[in-house]
Amino acid sequence: MNLSLKNLKDVSYFKLNNEINRPVNGQIPLNKDQEALAAFFEENANPNTMKFSSIKEKIDYLLKNDYLEEAFIKLYSESFIEKLYQFLEEQNFQFKSFMAAYKFYSQYALKTNDGTAYLETYEDRVAFNALYFANGDEELALTLADEMIHQRYQPATPSFLNAGRKRRGELVSCFLIQVTDDMNSIGRSINSALQLSRIGGGVGITLSNLREAGAPIKGYEGAASGVVPVMKLFEDSFSYSNQLGQRQGAGVVYLNVFHPDIIQFLSAKKENADEKIRVKTLSLGAIVPDKFYELTRNNEDMYLFSPYSVEKEYGVPFSYVDITKEYDNMVANPNIRKQKIKARDLENEISKLQQESGYPYIINIDTANRSNPVYGKIIMSNLCSEILQVQEPSVINGKQEYDVLGTDISCNLGSTNIVNLMDSPDFGKSVRAMTRALTFVTDASDIDVVPSIQHGNKLNHTIGLGAMGLHTYFAKNHMVYGSEESLDFTNIYFMLLNYWTLVESHAIAKESGEVFHNFEKSDYANGRYFDKYVTGEFQPQFDKVKEIFKDIFIPSAEDWKELREAIKKDGLYHQNRLAVAPNGSISYINDTSASIHPITRMIEERQEKKIGKIYYPAPYLANDTIPYYTSAYDMDMRKVIDVYATAQQHVDQGMSLTLFMRSEIPFGLYEWKENTKQTTRDLNILRHYAFNKGVKSIYYVRTFTDDAEEIGSNQCESCVI
Repeated sequence: MNLSLKNLKDVSYFKLNNEINRPVNGQIPLNKDQEALAAFFEENANPNTMKFSSIKEKIDYLLKNDYLEEAFIKLYSESFIEKLYQFLEEQNFQFKSFMAAYKFYSQYALKTNDGTAYLETYEDRVAFNALYFANGDEELALTLADEMIHQRYQPATPSFLNAGRKRRGELVSCFLIQVTDDMNSIGRSINSALQLSRIGGGVGITLSNLREAGAPIKGYEGAASGVVPVMKLFEDSFSYSNQLGQRQGAGVVYLNVFHPDIIQFLSAKKENADEKIRVKTLSLGAIVPDKFYELTRNNEDMYLFSPYSVEKEYGVPFSYVDITKEYDNMVANPNIRKQKIKARDLENEISKLQQESGYPYIINIDTANRSNPVYGKIIMSNLCSEILQVQEPSVINGKQEYDVLGTDISCNLGSTNIVNLMDSPDFGKSVRAMTRALTFVTDASDIDVVPSIQHGNKLNHTIGLGAMGLHTYFAKNHMVYGSEESLDFTNIYFMLLNYWTLVESHAIAKESGEVFHNFEKSDYANGRYFDKYVTGEFQPQFDKVKEIFKDIFIPSAEDWKELREAIKKDGLYHQNRLAVAPNGSISYINDTSASIHPITRMIEERQEKKIGKIYYPAPYLANDTIPYYTSAYDMDMRKVIDVYATAQQHVDQGMSLTLFMRSEIPFGLYEWKENTKQTTRDLNILRHYAFNKGVKSIYYVRTFTDDAEEIGSNQCESCVI
């Protein structure tokens, strides 16, 4: 009997799930979640999934009714598709929690046009992803199906959701565009934001190149209005271009801390800001050169420089000037307009706003550029602060055409599930297959509505493979998050991701005879990138970690030398390979902790739009793992920074590092505190600590308040893998 999803009545699974939150004899009744899971299939998923007598009948129906694209199905024989499905059935996939199944069926499974029935199971979604990304390669399709059904690999939300669908959004997670200091560029960028927001995914924009409020405009009596009115234009664009009301358009604007509008820029996010300047839905990010940390440390004045006069003097847009290196010259140069503020006043403004709203994100731009092996300059990041790639500016004429077509960025993301990948029969094969799947996304992406994005993607073939489930892995293996053992594991795991993505990128370059743009000017081509690896020092240090990796190949100094020579000879296909996104709903489907940060609660409480609360117990929660599941809010954030800094040395892009704070900080957590009230000084110290550890970016600062509210919770659904 088909109940129809439109009139589900008297279901018991929400009630059963809610009972997890009621301890029985001091114990968490985790069995209630398994009962809720069973009830969900019995009352919702099974009766409402359309039944077919064969795989062929199902696929024919989906093609005929415009649910699936025909082109990718036609790349395979019927017998091969049958074989793939048979393999998937034999794996006997089971969701491990009610939340995982509920999230999959509500957000990812294909439904009939009228929304009354499901057309896909988890196996179907995996099959269509595998067939789509393998692009006709049967062996790769089987390998990818194997990776995904065992949840070792998780494509980003837009890829996993849209792969193979006839009516779909893009497979790409997010975009980055830059604005230069002229009206043509502003106009073109607003059009780009409209187009990209319509396609899906969040859009990052840097406004650092724009002249400040009050700056003169040549040939006019008036003065420039500065960056805040331009922010408002972008905010309106995103709220208008929202995929036909399906979701809120999402954008982040970045500004350099040495830009004269930086204080107004930050003020625009304050709760009590004047409506004329307040931005409600845009995220804010600050581009922070090393010089700012030096000036705040020494409690000095800082000069803010007019981008227009800087560009006139240096001949390149403001973003492309190395402020740390040129700071003293710029201060001494009478041709550069400047104004003076106290560095610590700005630092405190940043911390105050982070306490109030979670913003701004922080991009340590010199740190990112110092470790960047690629020719060119990183000038900004994306909506989740993990994408750090070089860009080149465009020049746009009065007809809104490109006189010079620069490069902007689209993000092609996916994630390893650490717990499951560590159980892979062949770690290297798994990572190589994931690299292939992501390569298909970059190769198939052709976003012609924004030529600078299309151009950047075509030249650079960038991808971003990341990781989720680190805290889950630690708990399962009885390691304390942030301990020396846990850092040892993190070091080796991310080194292996780096190694195998390099191996596969080299193989693809060799096969295709194509390398990323400017490869010959990179530190991969001259071999310098490999200096730290050819010493052979990246080996497990602790017995426990040695034991964990005992059956997994760990490259020796000799292996790294061989790889270095092969890459110098044949090149790499991808300009960028690794990035750690924050993860969202998809980590629930994978039954693992999000990204590589700690969990926030043992039993997480999620407010789901129409149905109220759902409770999600931490994966593998049991009497023996409870001691290893400390909440992020009760943890010294330096431990989290240490974990990220350890991984960061192997990740060529960035990582979405969230800081979790309490408004009342547990006594004794930080040695500099004499009371428990969170202050701006706490955040200042932690940002300096992260900077000194080599962390490239800080995403949200989330504050847990006395009334159990979370300030700065993640609103971004685009990069959340």
